[in-house]
Amino acid sequence: MTATAAKGMSAVEFLAWAETRERGRYELSRGEIFAMAPERAAHVTAKAKIWRALSGAIAKADLPSEAFVDGLGVAIDDQTVYEPDALVNCGEAVAPDSLLAPSPSVIVEVISPSSRNIDTDTKLGDYFRVASVIHYLVVDLGRRLVLHYQRQGEQIVVAFVKDGAIMLDPPGLAIETAEIFS
Repeated sequence: MTATAAKGMSAVEFLAWAETRERGRYELSRGEIFAMAPERAAHVTAKAKIWRALSGAIAKADLPSEAFVDGLGVAIDDQTVYEPDALVNCGEAVAPDSLLAPSPSVIVEVISPSSRNIDTDTKLGDYFRVASVIHYLVVDLGRRLVLHYQRQGEQIVVAFVKDGAIMLDPPGLAIETAEIFS
């Protein structure tokens, strides 16, 4: 990601600005706009597989939740809006014209060479500032590994998942690593 010239922008201003862009994807971090790097085919394919797995798990569990693949933002605070690779929104439904998930419970980022440190450091801390976020999955395609960070009371615990099921409870979902890495 590379920073643009704007600094001190609010989340509301950023969303209005982002709607006027014809191309490119952007995030706002601490009032500064960052252009997101182009994605490789493997990254895009992984996002699609993750969305399918999450969407299928929601249907199987018959939950009042919805899975999204990039494009929908998560507001961290008044000056930070991230666009994760995939997310599950539970509770309040997402309005058709919304740019933000109102109740994200599962956030997924697929590591790319330019985002590795941001995804496992800055975004890790920021996503858990959102009260509704319970699970943060960081998918490392190169290692065929999912770092599963989960809120448990006042703690965030991490599991390194290479094989088998990833339990996302609450809200009551299970996805298989084979669905991501096949």
